[in-house]
Amino acid sequence: QVQLVESGGGLVQPGGSLRLSCAASGFTFSRYVVSWYRQAPGKERELVATITGAGESTNYADSVKGRFTISRDNAKNTVYLQVNNVKPEDTAVYSCNAHRINWGLPIDYWGQGTQVTVSS
Repeated sequence: QVQLVESGGGLVQPGGSLRLSCAASGFTFSRYVVSWYRQAPGKERELVATITGAGESTNYADSVKGRFTISRDNAKNTVYLQVNNVKPEDTAVYSCNAHRINWGLPIDYWGQGTQVTVSS
């Protein structure tokens, strides 16, 4: 059974830090590009960060560059998002996505999301 399970969200004060985790099972995790997305109430889903299958390349949204770090441990089938110096506008549901192209067709798996709330 394919699963992506996020964890690590919660309430954090401005300037604080969190580490989000995305644990995968049921598929060959290392073959997939993994991204973190977030969606705040009333806003469109936003791509936050992406990491390639072996972790050799990462990309970030301008809004999080220098504050967020994506990494992965393929031995543990897990991707992490280190979130530092959080701001109120980082409040959102954070979800991970695993993506690859197989025989020209996209394959996408999604987790259920974890809530991050930034408030004093």
